[in-house]
Amino acid sequence: MIDKSHIGAVVSSHTQLVEAGRLRFFAKATGQADARYSDETAARDAGYPGLPVPPTFLFCLDMEAGGSGSVLKRLNIDLGRILHAEQGFTYHRMAFAGERLSFETKIVDIYDKKGGALEFVVRETRVSNAAGELVAELRNSLVVRNG
Repeated sequence: MIDKSHIGAVVSSHTQLVEAGRLRFFAKATGQADARYSDETAARDAGYPGLPVPPTFLFCLDMEAGGSGSVLKRLNIDLGRILHAEQGFTYHRMAFAGERLSFETKIVDIYDKKGGALEFVVRETRVSNAAGELVAELRNSLVVRNG
């Protein structure tokens, strides 16, 4: 069983630069048809200061820096035993290319189902800009298959 004393622990803290080229690549890879996500002129014509960050891109930045990996390492969980259970996003303001964003991830819950055959680890990540303004809150649940 996963030790519930890890609830509340900060498992990852990092800063990422949002690069315009990566936003364009992400928009293309996800089939984003809205030109605001890939063309700076279209973004400015829409009233944005630059390319806006597509909705799930923040999750990618967090994963790239080891967001889930840090949880697995701390809890000593084998990657081969996990499943992605749930994911949610709450946005407070938009983020744009060129911004430096800070990510802080905490374990907020650990619980089990089916007599411990399935254990759930819930983590929340707060994303802030350089001014300290809250950009988004990311919530993710992992399932650990036991036995």
